[in-house]
Amino acid sequence: MTVSNAFSRPDQLSPDLRRQILAAADVLGYVGPDPSARALARGATGAIGVLLTDSLAPAFTDEVAAEFLGAIAARLAPTGLALTLLTSSGRDDIIPARDVAIDGALVYSCEVDSPAVDWLRRRRIPLVFVDQEPAVGSTCINIDDRAAARAIAQYLVDLGHRRFAIVTASLAGPHGILAPPAPTASSYIARQRMHGWLDALNLAGSDAVMIQQPYSEFSAGFDSARHILDTLNPVTAILCLSDVMARGVVEGAQSLGLRVPDDVSVVGFDDSPVARRMHPTLTTVRQNTAAKGDAAASALIDAIAQARDGSAPTDEHYVLTTEMVIRESTGQVRPSGH
Repeated sequence: MTVSNAFSRPDQLSPDLRRQILAAADVLGYVGPDPSARALARGATGAIGVLLTDSLAPAFTDEVAAEFLGAIAARLAPTGLALTLLTSSGRDDIIPARDVAIDGALVYSCEVDSPAVDWLRRRRIPLVFVDQEPAVGSTCINIDDRAAARAIAQYLVDLGHRRFAIVTASLAGPHGILAPPAPTASSYIARQRMHGWLDALNLAGSDAVMIQQPYSEFSAGFDSARHILDTLNPVTAILCLSDVMARGVVEGAQSLGLRVPDDVSVVGFDDSPVARRMHPTLTTVRQNTAAKGDAAASALIDAIAQARDGSAPTDEHYVLTTEMVIRESTGQVRPSGH
């Protein structure tokens, strides 16, 4: 039992005794109890899951997602909990949300009707939803996407802009030019941002065209800008779902010989590092992604502890603050743009 405690219950031994046992085990090549057997005995896996969309790629390539996951890992480090990434897709015989052993999960910006989300609910493990529509019986971590989008659209209206384009994304579609613009995206945050933009534009009586792509990525923004600015009626300002799409829009405009912001103003959302690296630098909405990750991990740690105590799940809704950041990509509408 003493050897087992050295690996599984270090708080039961003095630090000196534990060091001696681990040193002896190392000499003998003993790595400790089998993790599966240990998890079965403890009734806990020692791991939490983060459910992403259909691919793990954004966890490594998208700066916003990477910062979010990094904050989760930092919060988990002192607890000894491991972090397991799950995708909402899978084969018939392997469904990560159903089959991977975890004590709880963070559901990060997934479609609420995703089969993977349903599997997690059916497992009756603690869940915390991030960038999702608040649900009864579940803790949710959000920003006020609608208010933040409304504020940045109003800023452009106040600069004199009246002809707008909106560049957004929805995995499930519909894709292409959508007129009139409408919150049709499958993603909750994309719908909320669309609502916010339209709140301001409709109040000002502004014209807008919307183009919806499958993914929020650079190439989608680039292609959208080329299509909007080369073939449609001139617009003077473009609202983008993310900074990554906004970078594509800016470079797409520049490829047509247009100047940002002299010919067209562009805004993003997130204030990811790319917003500060761009030329011109990007006007955007800043959200504290690290704080969101820390809050999500803390909420899940608490939910797991409550579940072990037999407490009922909570449905707390945390709304984190945002800030509009004015940089070089926006300016007063040019006289010919009215």
